[in-house]
Amino acid sequence: MKKFLTIGTALAGLAFSVAGAAAADTKPAVLYDLGGRFDKSFNEAAYTGAEKFKEDTGIEYRDFEIQNDSQREQALRNFAKRGMNPIVAIGFSQANAVEKVAKEFPDTQFAIVDMVVDLPNVRSILFKEHEGSYIVGMLAAMASETGKVGFVGGMDIPLIRKFACGYKQGVMATNADAEVFENMTGTTGAAWNDPVKGGELAKSQFDRGADVVYHAAGGTGIGVLQAAADAGKLGIGVDSNQNGLHPGSVLSSMLKRVDIAVYSAFEDAENDTWSSGFEVLGLKEGGVDWALDDNNAELVSDEMKAKVEEATQKIISGEIVVHDYMSDESCPN
Repeated sequence: MKKFLTIGTALAGLAFSVAGAAAADTKPAVLYDLGGRFDKSFNEAAYTGAEKFKEDTGIEYRDFEIQNDSQREQALRNFAKRGMNPIVAIGFSQANAVEKVAKEFPDTQFAIVDMVVDLPNVRSILFKEHEGSYIVGMLAAMASETGKVGFVGGMDIPLIRKFACGYKQGVMATNADAEVFENMTGTTGAAWNDPVKGGELAKSQFDRGADVVYHAAGGTGIGVLQAAADAGKLGIGVDSNQNGLHPGSVLSSMLKRVDIAVYSAFEDAENDTWSSGFEVLGLKEGGVDWALDDNNAELVSDEMKAKVEEATQKIISGEIVVHDYMSDESCPN
């Protein structure tokens, strides 16, 4: 069974500049992105990290689920006015609000996931999603019987195309003759929370011959995994471990350790070791991974495990370089 890296290991080597605050003042808060706390994916990973911190320390936190884009700035400002510290914003869409409010409250510590906000009181945490997606792409290609696999993204933005491109690279490196179908759900924030459309897009790919579909679509992806289970096909989850949603029908989940990012931000504030700056977390740092547990163990053979573990080590060593779509907005395959 695959063991996840500890918080300390995953964030080892972060080189932020220290801008501490007294541990006694720790009143942590989380602002979720659209889709909400229990999206079973991206936001829920943040919630899991916050809950783990509360369990370990006994320190309560506050959180808020926005219902529309206009609430971002208001929610952050309300947290800051109430003395919440640190305040962690989940998702790239929070960047403008974080930048504005962080300037208004220079003594408050902020963190943001998936975007860089270059201010002395902001920690920016990015992930190498393309590396984790490459690994589950390999799994998809090895599990596929038709040589056709699919990808369903949420909002059509470069970040989600980064997932898609890494996935496609992993598929094609494993089976050069494979065919990869790709659909995005929409162009607005509503694309993160439309499981009906997610299911429809997945079904259209199954109808074209795909037998494995990977999603990077937040709450929309719940519909993708449901469609795979209904069709007797395989889905691949994202962000949180979604293997247990449909045991035996979820090949794996590409883990994006937002839980670690949130836990670390809270912990550093408590320990008076807060730091600002940014870091990018990939396979080497434990920031991305793939999930193997009792729910999918029978779907992943020893040969499949060996091949992805070999590829993981080659990515970590630099022997395999997975192209980052966001570096030039292109995908080589």
